[in-house]
Amino acid sequence: MATKISGRKFAANLIISLAAQAVSIITSFVLGFIVPKFIDEYQYSYWQIYVLYVGYTGVFQFGLLDGLVLRYSQYNYDEIDKPRVRSQFNILLAFNAVCTIAGCLISSFFIDSCVTAVIVVLVSVGITVKNIFGYTSYTFQITNRITQYAGLIIVQRATYALIVIILLACGVNDFYWYCIADLLGDAFCSFVWSFFNRGMYFGKIYPAAEAFKECWRNVSSGMMLMVANFSSILLISAAKMFVQWNWDELVFGQVSFSFSVSNVFLTFVTALSVVLFPSLKRMNEGDLPEVYKKIRNAVSMLLFFVMIFYFPGCWILEIWLPNYSESLVFLGVLLPLIIFSAKVNLLTNNYLKAYRRERTMLVINIISVLVGIVLFAVGAYVLCNLDFILYSVVAVIIAHSVCSEIIVSLIIKKNMTADFIIEIAITVVFVVSVRLLTRWWACLAYGCALVVYFVIYHRSLAELFGNIGRLFAGKKNS
Repeated sequence: MATKISGRKFAANLIISLAAQAVSIITSFVLGFIVPKFIDEYQYSYWQIYVLYVGYTGVFQFGLLDGLVLRYSQYNYDEIDKPRVRSQFNILLAFNAVCTIAGCLISSFFIDSCVTAVIVVLVSVGITVKNIFGYTSYTFQITNRITQYAGLIIVQRATYALIVIILLACGVNDFYWYCIADLLGDAFCSFVWSFFNRGMYFGKIYPAAEAFKECWRNVSSGMMLMVANFSSILLISAAKMFVQWNWDELVFGQVSFSFSVSNVFLTFVTALSVVLFPSLKRMNEGDLPEVYKKIRNAVSMLLFFVMIFYFPGCWILEIWLPNYSESLVFLGVLLPLIIFSAKVNLLTNNYLKAYRRERTMLVINIISVLVGIVLFAVGAYVLCNLDFILYSVVAVIIAHSVCSEIIVSLIIKKNMTADFIIEIAITVVFVVSVRLLTRWWACLAYGCALVVYFVIYHRSLAELFGNIGRLFAGKKNS
């Protein structure tokens, strides 16, 4: 059984992971702000359709990888039964290869639209490529080999960005080349890193009967977590799907651009989450409540502060991407998603996993998705109102986050009602200011609200800086 992660080790993991995510955010910058400048709006829209659907290829592991995370996160690399895990990889690879072939055949014989057929083929290939990459990254994460994981992410994102830059330099406009660049980045890194992770790929495996029994155990353990994770993603992507189905490609491209900019802000949260979950699994259960409060305050203060950069950012984007100026209006509505999505991804989901409350996650997420789909359908088919769909996304994400936090607060016995009220109030001030005031008056209004927020939480702010100093000094953070 792995030992508890020390403050110094946690800080080292955090720094390494943040370095990886620094590369990720540079790549996200290239994809989000450079590519739209140099390819036409229709090609950008087709590319975003691919991005939307390839994000669901992870469903085709049916919870197997999530089961590995839940069952093996508390072990070090040397302690894991590698033949057992390797047998799971072989099952995953075989099943995904069949799905890829089936998708390509369906595209060839049953789809008339050339663009749609190409997207289906690319997404089908992504089923195998992205799930193998997922297996590679998961096996580094669950054994807390954050250095190797960081290297994987750095090379994958850098490869993707490099190929995209070459395509732009060559004046390539066709969307499918940018999709292929995404797949090549995953495939290249999975192949190279298999040699750094040989124990999880090469060697003896369990007999088929035992391998499938183990697969069933992992799927049974991980299915609810996988559904919970993907239903959480579906809260946002379902809204994009309704836009894609009911508006033209240009409108979908504008909305997708807004979501992409919001996603850039969430990139660093992914880094924190990768480090946090193995640390929580190895932490004394009695320490979890206090750690939750500290991390929550830090994340909220950081992201509410980050939102102030929306205002100067809009001025820059209007100059750089004038064709996407309409997206900035959408972005003003969607940006608060980073606050509440971040807390779900970083905190509540990780805590519910640490306390083995995957079923609770599943119920909350499914109810949220069903409510969201109803609202999105009303906005698309009854009201034909794009704004209604965007406001619905924000409302459902906030409700989902608050419900998840209420469950966690009951588990850890911490009352956070006042925090919920204050954060929702700040969010309302931001959205209302953006929609009703001129940009710089809105900036002033939100800035004043932010000052009030920091005054209310001045003790937490002082504690945050103190904790950062102790953490990177390697002292115990209690």
